[in-house]
Amino acid sequence: MGRLTARSPITRIAIVDDEVTVRRRADTLAVEEPLEIRVAGAPLTVTMRTPGHDVELAAGFLVSEGVIGAGGDFLSAIHCGGPGTGGGAPGSLLTMDSPGSLSLSKGHAGRFDRLSDPESAAPPASVLSSGNTYNVLDVTLRPGLEPLLTDIARNFYTTSSCGVCGAASIEAIEKTSRFDVAADAVTVDAALLLGLPDRLREGQAVFEKTGGLHAAALFDAATGELLVLREDVGRHNAVDKVIGWAALDDRLPLSGTVLQVSGRASFELVQKAVMAGIPILSAVSAPSSLAVELAAASGLTLAGFVRGSSMNVYSRPERVLV
Repeated sequence: MGRLTARSPITRIAIVDDEVTVRRRADTLAVEEPLEIRVAGAPLTVTMRTPGHDVELAAGFLVSEGVIGAGGDFLSAIHCGGPGTGGGAPGSLLTMDSPGSLSLSKGHAGRFDRLSDPESAAPPASVLSSGNTYNVLDVTLRPGLEPLLTDIARNFYTTSSCGVCGAASIEAIEKTSRFDVAADAVTVDAALLLGLPDRLREGQAVFEKTGGLHAAALFDAATGELLVLREDVGRHNAVDKVIGWAALDDRLPLSGTVLQVSGRASFELVQKAVMAGIPILSAVSAPSSLAVELAAASGLTLAGFVRGSSMNVYSRPERVLV
């Protein structure tokens, strides 16, 4: 787990009934590091993320921005490891057979092969502690997609709290999205939906150790089957990793699914769901006003405060069966 977490000395201060205790111990922290995503060598964006599933993160970001819409649009990815990283020469394509490999390669069926252990997609602990980390990912896309990059190939910075600054307007998203979530005939049982936050929490292995990660998970709306779950310091990154997993596995659009997220539902998370063709977004906390506007305009079912025995449904409530 050291690849996703780090240990740090702390001083713990507690005051109980006017009695003060001071104790020094080690604490487990979630790792947060920058990832620069490049396309054909050109810098595209930088995000602060928890290392691991970086290729999914890049693919999901490109889906969310309307650049790609299928696994076939994403040809390869190279982590630019420097000397001493143990991951190959700079600029070399890391395949699933390479020691310390982080990237994915197309399998015989056209889908991307992936490691069976989800933690093994993160850099080794020795890499995270060195000055040369796997913090640059260079992506190769299908020829002809370059014009779609011009709208987002600008100098912007993504933080672990706010996501992409200056996200596209509702009108631009409606114009860019390849998928019509409003036409999805999906329904979900209210009891099933209310149970998803607990199932999300049960799957947060790193959060259990650190208390410092968000999570996103994709569920089948009809059966409640968990399809994929990802954790990250940034809620938007966790969602991108989920969407990227689906894109690389040729599952887009994600019709008939529910995206469950920890925390609040922002405009950006609704945008990502719409761009991936996800018809239902469920959050344990409140949505923003713009998130509700985008959900209503796009025909997405948005549920907030999904916890315990109740929820608020802000758009397309007829999909939630009671």
